[in-house]
Amino acid sequence: MNRQAKGRTPLKPPRNPPSSQKDPVGVYCRVRPLGVEDEECCIEVISSSTIQLHAPEGFKTNRNGEYKETQYSFKKVFGVSISQMELFEHVAKPLVDDLIHGKNGLLFTYGVTGSGKTFTMTGSPGQGGLLPRSLDMIFNSIGPYQTKRYVFKTDDKNGMEIQNEVDALLERQRRDNNLPAPKTTSSRQKVDPEIADMIKPEEAYKTEGVDEDSSYSVFVSYVEIYNNYIYDLLEETQEDVIKPKWNGGGTPVRQNTEFIPPQSKILREDQNHNMYVAGCMEVEVKSAEETFQVFWRGQKKRKVANTRLNRESSRSHSVFIIKLAQAPLDADGDNILQDTNQVTVSQLCLVDLAGSERTGRTGAEGTRIREAGNINQSLLNLRTCIEILRENQMCGTNRMVPYRDSKVTHLFKNYFDGEGKVRMVVNVNPKADDYEETLLVMRFAEMTQEVEVARPADRPIWGFTPGRRHRNQAFKDELSRKLEERGGPLERDLPSAINHLVSSLPPLPSSEVTDPHDDITLPRLIEALQNRHRIRQMMIEEYNKAANMMKSTLQNMDSNLMSKDSFIHELNGRLMEKDKVVQSNKAEIERLEKKNKLLEHKFDILQKTTKTYEVDKRSLQQELETREQRLQRELTEKRRMEQRLHGVVSDTQHKWEKECERRVNAKQMEMQNKLWVKDEKLKQLKAIVTEGKTPGRPDPPGRPDPPPRQTQPHPQRPSRDERLPAKRSASPSPLPTTTPVRLHRRSRSAGGEKWVDHKPASSLDLGTVLQPVIPNAIQVSTPSEKTLSKCDRYVLTHQEIASDGEIRTKLIKGEVLKTRGGGQSVQFTDIETLKQELATVPGRKRKSSEGTSGNDDRSDGAWTDVETRCAVGMEMRAGSNMGPGLEHQGITKRRKP
Repeated sequence: MNRQAKGRTPLKPPRNPPSSQKDPVGVYCRVRPLGVEDEECCIEVISSSTIQLHAPEGFKTNRNGEYKETQYSFKKVFGVSISQMELFEHVAKPLVDDLIHGKNGLLFTYGVTGSGKTFTMTGSPGQGGLLPRSLDMIFNSIGPYQTKRYVFKTDDKNGMEIQNEVDALLERQRRDNNLPAPKTTSSRQKVDPEIADMIKPEEAYKTEGVDEDSSYSVFVSYVEIYNNYIYDLLEETQEDVIKPKWNGGGTPVRQNTEFIPPQSKILREDQNHNMYVAGCMEVEVKSAEETFQVFWRGQKKRKVANTRLNRESSRSHSVFIIKLAQAPLDADGDNILQDTNQVTVSQLCLVDLAGSERTGRTGAEGTRIREAGNINQSLLNLRTCIEILRENQMCGTNRMVPYRDSKVTHLFKNYFDGEGKVRMVVNVNPKADDYEETLLVMRFAEMTQEVEVARPADRPIWGFTPGRRHRNQAFKDELSRKLEERGGPLERDLPSAINHLVSSLPPLPSSEVTDPHDDITLPRLIEALQNRHRIRQMMIEEYNKAANMMKSTLQNMDSNLMSKDSFIHELNGRLMEKDKVVQSNKAEIERLEKKNKLLEHKFDILQKTTKTYEVDKRSLQQELETREQRLQRELTEKRRMEQRLHGVVSDTQHKWEKECERRVNAKQMEMQNKLWVKDEKLKQLKAIVTEGKTPGRPDPPGRPDPPPRQTQPHPQRPSRDERLPAKRSASPSPLPTTTPVRLHRRSRSAGGEKWVDHKPASSLDLGTVLQPVIPNAIQVSTPSEKTLSKCDRYVLTHQEIASDGEIRTKLIKGEVLKTRGGGQSVQFTDIETLKQELATVPGRKRKSSEGTSGNDDRSDGAWTDVETRCAVGMEMRAGSNMGPGLEHQGITKRRKP
């Protein structure tokens, strides 16, 4: 008896540099049919890879009250009319092909509660799901190449042991003797009606390119993750452990009221850093029916409950693991190679995740609330791991992925690290009540598609000649045929072959001797025996010749085989060198890809920065253009203002030239009048003197007669002290007079326009009969911006002393204009002058020289002082304290000599 050889069974090849080729996680979407035809639907299938979500009635997603429609793309979308077979062909069939070719795979269903995940994975009679179809395809492909039971044997450390045929036979006999009944049902036993006829014969699939020179064996295990604890659904005592009796305090108890801690399996890591469930029962199966019977036995123990949303809601995550062990045949193609290093173990995990749910909608209480919380927490941890993986791959970061936060992510972390293909089927329910949950599921699925998983490495080449099993079988068939042609013995009928060989010899003659002197019988018998001996020698020589020919043929074949083996070893050496070069190139490519991703990330940042700078540049250019336009307008306004000021200056200069000319003429007239007065005085003095000496002397000719004296008394001018006011002002002090003054005609001030009547506080009331009356006028003593903004016209009442000593009133009119800065300005357009005169010129009384001189000096000084005080001009300028565009500027006139 050979000793069983214990070997490692890697779920992945030995740790080599990771493959630079990566594939995204394949995400598929399946839409469940509505339960009621008139029920509101919120999902529409647009194409074979796109669906669109419509917000249901009464659900507003935008602030403006509009309905928001979102579209999501997947690798493929399956509508409500899709069959289970079409779904399997696109989703699970490639994973089964990879499983048979030594690669791992992970397939899980994801969605809200009641979206059809369990139906997609398991199916129903006549509509088998992904799991039974996968099992059927596996056994259809490897059925002729399966080993007998217990040739492959699992251990407790996720390894695989190989036994020869004798040890496997003894193991089978020992187990059959120890067990009263078989643990697994055979295909001849009665099948459970709930799982009968899951797959129709015409829907069977088979993998192409199965290695015929290998032997296969299938092991299955079934666990569930309930409240973040792992339980084995295939253990016989599982029911008592998972479903203990609970007392009123919520703790499990037995009959003796002893506390029972939750009995669960733990996760361990094997020597190849693969995660596995320690102590999990693995059952070796030989047919799809037997495998599904094992699955259904564990399915009945799975946690399900009745909720408001689902009559049979899964309360745990179920994981069905299909492990395929394969080992090559020896050089003869007859037995399995007893080399544990040549054994390959691949596995396919089919995961049915529990649906995410809201406790408010399901009406959960007590235990159901705790179950829902653990389910949602595990799904949240899965989402977090996917987000961090996506961030690490897209941004080049190296954040730690929190696989250990949940049993689901911890168990399958090897797949996300690049140990096989990962595919997800997103199940959605189109009814409007699940819209919000479906929206979250769509976002998670869209993010999962962006995660890339390293492509698993291909199976290594063992170095054996392919077709060994076929040649061995052909050799056995040919040997049997030749033996049958030559009448040689066959393995099945060896005694008959010997009898035939004996009957082919010459028959023996009769050997009965009746007479002791018989000399004929014995010689005849001796001759027959000699003939037989001669024929036997000839047969032996022929057999030796055939044996020598066969030996030489075998030697030639052996030499050819040795030469071919040496050639194969040489090719293997070259292949290993090429593999090293390929691995180095892959490592370099991966490094360059990481560097490329980092550069792309930096390039994106630079592009965003450039866009920001371009936006700032455009805004600054627009601001610069705006300021340039403003500057051009200001320059144009400045030139216009300069031209206007130049015109105003020229007008003012012309005006002052005329004013100076007028004042010069007035001064000249004044001096002439003074000279005339002095001449008159001298003449009168001379006349007086002459009259005193020669009375009755006529006036000399050439002199005009003096004006006649007035009969009424001449009004006396007030003295200087009386005429001087207590406080100087811009307008002259009032002069008392009783003589009426004639006013000029009024201008257009009586129109419908609104006026500002500016009368300084120092203006004198002359008591004249005619007074200027301006309708629609606002009378002010000091104009303001507010007052000017309400009116269209402006008039200023200005009083000054005329050259004859009388008060002259000027009405300076103008138009109120708005300035560019928002103020008001006044542009003068016209001047009206109001003046009063005495009807008669009073005669001059002769006074004494002392009194006359004193009175003249006082009168002249007072008059000159009044003229000096009242000679005030007005100029309108911007920025005046009196109002917008107004300013008083006193211009002191030169005193009279």
